[in-house]
Amino acid sequence: MTDTKPQTETPSYRLWTPQGFREDNWIHAESIDELPGGFGVILPMQIFLDLDPHLRVSMKNRLGIHLQPGERLDAIVDILGDIPLVALSFPAFNDGRSFSKAELLRSRYRYAGAIRATGQVLVDQLSHMLRVGFDQFEVSHPVLLRRLEEGRIDDLPVYNQPAARPAARAGKYSWRRLPAI
Repeated sequence: MTDTKPQTETPSYRLWTPQGFREDNWIHAESIDELPGGFGVILPMQIFLDLDPHLRVSMKNRLGIHLQPGERLDAIVDILGDIPLVALSFPAFNDGRSFSKAELLRSRYRYAGAIRATGQVLVDQLSHMLRVGFDQFEVSHPVLLRRLEEGRIDDLPVYNQPAARPAARAGKYSWRRLPAI
């Protein structure tokens, strides 16, 4: 095992966090056989669940899980403490089920690990993704890449829905900007 990313695994995205762009220490793979030294591997949910539980625990700092919109959180709730990274997929701009999953992970299940957005991460969705609990983003959209490089994170001035990360209270509408219970 080597400490460099395999050349065949060059991602088509750049990893962005609220602290800026950074090197990605994780790769997407279909098995743990593809685990290079020094990197973690993000496995599809079913492959992750099919691993021997003792192996999952022994490698817990290097194994992440990737959920598609139709996959249920119920399958991983009991083992969330052993998962340092949950990647949630946005296969199309109009599929928002991963927004709900991120919010549930943070508010209901008190998940403290990294939540990563993959797939169609778009400029007009970034502020919402941050509010519901995402803290890592695989960004490939050219407009969003340019805005993030310029330090421009467009945000909405008022929110009507609760979120995992509440905003400051609004002036005269007391029901706005309150966290979900």
